[in-house]
Amino acid sequence: MRGDNQSFLEDLPKDFILLGVSDRPWLERPLFVVLLVSYILAMLGNIAIILVSRLDPQLHSPMYIFLRHLSFLDLCYTTTTVPQMLVNMGSSRKTISYGGCTTQYAIFHWLGCTECIVLAAMALDRYVAICEPLRYAVIMHRSLCLQLVAVAWLSGFGNSLVQVVLTVQLPFCGRHVLNNFFCEVPAMIKLSCADTAMNDATLAVLVAFFVLVPLALILLSYGFITRAVLRIHTSKGRHKAFGTCSSHLVVVSLFYLPAIYMYLQPPSSYSQEQGKFISLFYSIITPTLNPFIYTLRNKDVKGALRRLLSSIWRLCR
Repeated sequence: MRGDNQSFLEDLPKDFILLGVSDRPWLERPLFVVLLVSYILAMLGNIAIILVSRLDPQLHSPMYIFLRHLSFLDLCYTTTTVPQMLVNMGSSRKTISYGGCTTQYAIFHWLGCTECIVLAAMALDRYVAICEPLRYAVIMHRSLCLQLVAVAWLSGFGNSLVQVVLTVQLPFCGRHVLNNFFCEVPAMIKLSCADTAMNDATLAVLVAFFVLVPLALILLSYGFITRAVLRIHTSKGRHKAFGTCSSHLVVVSLFYLPAIYMYLQPPSSYSQEQGKFISLFYSIITPTLNPFIYTLRNKDVKGALRRLLSSIWRLCR
């Protein structure tokens, strides 16, 4: 038994090569610039959302508790993957250690599943706000919001733990070249030289649960919301009600559509070439756009940002 364990550890690669766009060297420099600018915007935008929702008394409602956690998730998302991508694109050595790779896909899947549930909790909040406005404060109290957030983080961690335990047992038989920008479970399964039927099935079941169940709850919530909004007699009232939900719907679409394409397809049809660019989209583009979607379409957040900037300006004078 000890000999088998020792042999398994010896077979593990010390590091992986992340190809990225090495086969298209002309694309590396413009992509490096796009990633760097997107990362800076994602950091600034999400930090601004966290600060204003924390500091401004008018943004202490349940909706902004969820929004604050969503922004924190997006910050962690980008920080987990983008710095490593920038380092690899800026140098000829495009490697990541085995331990770094394992940590990367563990955190990435933890954050992804957590975000699925946070987005579902935000849909529940909008349902109660529009369909049960008189009971909103009673139903969506602070302790319930914190409990939902805790469930999101803990369940995401549980899913990630299962994926890591199964993935670290895979042998790679000397293979260490990942056709991706960062380490991700589907790419690791594809790289393995062993029978990965158990990994494929477990990934499919867990992702289906964490993606399809929250998505079904979101769609159900918005079905009830649409029915309630259509009963509003004035067009101004309908426009205002839909306006409170539009930002969340855009964010849900940006997050779920790539995730469904990436994870809910048969392993045999998984294309690493397409998959790596889709991974790039939801690991950097979506977290960059989210704070701008919420600020550009939300008067409360824009007002809070103006008040925060005015306070900073007065302090600096």
